[in-house]
Amino acid sequence: MVGMVEQVPPPRRDDMTAYAAERTGGASVRIGALAPLTRPGWVQAGQHLLAGMELAVSEVNAAGGIAGRPLELVVRDTAADPQRAEAAVEELAGLGVAALAGEYHSVVARAAAARAHALGLPYLCSSAVLDALTEQPTDRVARLSPPQSRGWQVYADFLLGAGRGRIAVAAEPSVYWAAGARILREYVAPRGGTVVELDARALAPAALCDELAEHRATALLLLVGHPEPAVSIVRSVRRDQRLAEVVIGAPAGQPEFAEWATLLGDEGAAIPFLRYLPERLSPLGARVETVLRERLTEAPSFVAFEGYDTIAVLADVLRAGGAGRAPSTAAWPSVTIDGTRGRIRFSRVPDISVWQWSGAPIQVVDRDPSEPERFRVLHRGGGDGATVPAARQSSGEANRRVSRTE
Repeated sequence: MVGMVEQVPPPRRDDMTAYAAERTGGASVRIGALAPLTRPGWVQAGQHLLAGMELAVSEVNAAGGIAGRPLELVVRDTAADPQRAEAAVEELAGLGVAALAGEYHSVVARAAAARAHALGLPYLCSSAVLDALTEQPTDRVARLSPPQSRGWQVYADFLLGAGRGRIAVAAEPSVYWAAGARILREYVAPRGGTVVELDARALAPAALCDELAEHRATALLLLVGHPEPAVSIVRSVRRDQRLAEVVIGAPAGQPEFAEWATLLGDEGAAIPFLRYLPERLSPLGARVETVLRERLTEAPSFVAFEGYDTIAVLADVLRAGGAGRAPSTAAWPSVTIDGTRGRIRFSRVPDISVWQWSGAPIQVVDRDPSEPERFRVLHRGGGDGATVPAARQSSGEANRRVSRTE
C-alpha cells in the first residue's frame, strides 16, 4: 500500500489516500508533520526528514495501517520560523491530528513543543536537540535526537583528544548557538581548554581570520547559518596561510548534506561535525537506507533515518492507544521498538524536560579529503555516556560500517 502525504497548501486527499482508505477500510488516522521545506529553513534537511517519514507511512499502511485505518501525514512547512510553527500546530490540532511529528530546527521545535504541550497534543520531535525543548517538564512531548549537551560534550571530547584546546566559535545570535557555546565553555574549561566567542555578524570573514590569528586558535567552530555565512567563512580560513593548522568544525552538522560539498568542493572536506548514526545500521536500517537512496537519488542523511523512526514510534503508540490521542503519560515509557539505528525506549533524563531516547548514537565525522563524497568516523559517543576515538579506518571501510557508501 502506498503512503499518504497531504502537502501544503491546500490540504487535500489524493488518489493514493483514497486507495489506502479502501484497502484498510476506513477514514485515515492523521499525523501532523513539521519540516523546513523553504528558505530560510534548511531545505535539504527538511526534504530528508520528510522522505523518511513518508517511507515509514507507506510501510505502516502496507502492513494494514492503524487498527485497519490508513495512516496519513498532514505536512506543514515551518520555514525555520517559530511563529509559523506555532500557527501550524494550532491548525493541525483543529484538523484533529492524532499526534505531531518532525522538525529539524531547535528554536522552531521549541515553539511547536510549547504549543503542543498547551493543547495536550502528543508530539514526537525528530531532530531538534536543544536541551530546553520546553520550559517546564511535560508528558506530552518526546524526542529521538540526543540533547545538545550530550552531543556537544562528545564533540568537545574529540577536540580535546586531538589537542585542539584553544577553541574559537564564530557565532550568530540564537538561543541554539548561545547554548552550544555555553556547553563547550563549561565542558572544556575544567579540562584545560578555552573558548573565545567571535561575533560572526559584526566581523567580515577577513576580520574573523585576523581574530583567529591573534588568539592563536587551534580550532574554529561554525555556529552560524548555512549556506551563509558558513561558506564564506570556510573559504576565507582555508585561503589564509596563517591559519593552515586551524581545524574548522561544524558541530551542528552543516557538512552532512550534499549542498555543502557542491558549494565548497575540496575546501569543505575535513570539517568534523556531529552525526547521529551507529557504527552499524540495524538490518531494518540497511533496508531503509536502500529505499531512501532510491527516493532521494542520493545517500540519506541521519535526518532521514530520524524521520523514519519517528513514524515507526508513533504508529506503535497509536496502535496501542486505539488510534486516538493516547495519553502520553502512559504511551512514551511503554515504547520499545527496533528502529533503524537501534532499540528505542524513552526515559526521563536529568535536566531534560521531555521524554528522551537516551540511547541515540552519536558520531563525530568528516568528509574524506581524498574523496569528499565519503565520510570518515573520527569519534563515537554512546547513550551510556562513554566516548571513544574511532579506530583508524580507511574511508571506505568506515563508511561501509554505517551504510554501503555513505
